[in-house]
Amino acid sequence: MIKDMTEGTPSKVLLGFAVPMMLSGMFQQFYNIADSVIAGQFAGSNAVAAVGASYPITMLFIAIATGSGVGCSVIVSNFFGAKDYAKLKTTITTSIITIILLSLGLTLLGTIICNPLMHLMNTPSDIFGDSALYLRIYIWGLIFLFVYNITTSIFNGLGDSKTPLYFLIFSSLFNVVLDYVFVAHFGLGVAGVAWATFIAQGISSILSISCLIGRIKKLKTTKHYEYFSWSILGHISHIAIPSILQQSIVSIGQLLVQALVNSYGTTVLYGYSAAIKIDSFFKIVIISMGNAVSNFTAQNLGGQKPERIKKGYTSSLLVMLTYCIVAFIICLVFSPTLIGIFLDSKTDPTLIKDVISIGTSYMIIVSAGYFACAVLLVNNGILRGSAYMLGFTTATLTDLFVRVGAAYILAHWFGYSAIWYSIPLGWTIGTLVSFVFCFKNTRKLSLQSS
Repeated sequence: MIKDMTEGTPSKVLLGFAVPMMLSGMFQQFYNIADSVIAGQFAGSNAVAAVGASYPITMLFIAIATGSGVGCSVIVSNFFGAKDYAKLKTTITTSIITIILLSLGLTLLGTIICNPLMHLMNTPSDIFGDSALYLRIYIWGLIFLFVYNITTSIFNGLGDSKTPLYFLIFSSLFNVVLDYVFVAHFGLGVAGVAWATFIAQGISSILSISCLIGRIKKLKTTKHYEYFSWSILGHISHIAIPSILQQSIVSIGQLLVQALVNSYGTTVLYGYSAAIKIDSFFKIVIISMGNAVSNFTAQNLGGQKPERIKKGYTSSLLVMLTYCIVAFIICLVFSPTLIGIFLDSKTDPTLIKDVISIGTSYMIIVSAGYFACAVLLVNNGILRGSAYMLGFTTATLTDLFVRVGAAYILAHWFGYSAIWYSIPLGWTIGTLVSFVFCFKNTRKLSLQSS
């Protein structure tokens, strides 16, 4: 259902929009976790490490897809808030055409550079073959990933975060079933995990774009609209390109950190790979709130109602504070159990103990900084939704440079556990920078107290 976020109580509207996004993200992370759990249970510990070693590269492609969607979503929100359905339809068709061409180009490039990338990341030799195989199959499905992400961004821009959730629930459950069939029954190992994701994303993307076409036809306008507009592509690119660069650079930072982790051997990589899956699951709620704030801000600016943004901002931070406290307590108490689900009971007991210890230390240290991450992403949502890309990009890159720089410097002196401390440190410094730009932007957003 398409939803106008310029009407109604801001806190209720924002939360009503954010919750389905959170559930969507959780289901997406659920099948990512299922990949690793099933691989660990039926294909051995090296399979989990192999999937984990390629994770930062897959996240790079996701970052490009997500960054592209951000530009589309903000412009769609603006035109929808302004009730300009002709330009809205042109924005949607322009975005879809562009994203298909972009995904095809990246598929070709990714296939060519797959192996060199794995070498650059210091991937351990005992898992190199499986990691490269998983990544190659994943790359072949990029068109499905990109189409699904752009349709989700369009639905979000229209205030409809529920429809993508339904498709994702179906895709997630189907992916888990395929994982089990391909890995447990057919013994395809890492390749089975990759093909399960390929097929599930393909079906999900086809269903979502078919539904979107039906929804758009219901938006009536007497004005003529074009199927492609260079002018609107320019507006989208103004937001999308900084978002793509920002998220890509963040992913490159993750690649650099992954290379550093890889240098400590397969055992540390195994613990880290399990921990970041759980970490990603907890953070998806925070990321979703930041994206919801971005769309809420864009719609209300488009509808000339900037006074609603402050109330939405305050309520989002209160919700995040509560969530982050609960998440930290869960990580503090249950991290050993959560890490343990990735381990095969037949694995060497010493290895199990080491992996759980490594993964648990990561989760406790990183989860302690979740609220700093939440404030950073909510602030960035305000900046991105108001198209203040300089502030958004600066805050995010500050987080990245502090995180990567501290990881390499501290790890040299204190070992791999110092890498974990660099993550909340980056969030904290990035948050301070984001506040500076948010305050600079208060006139535009009319957020000053009367």
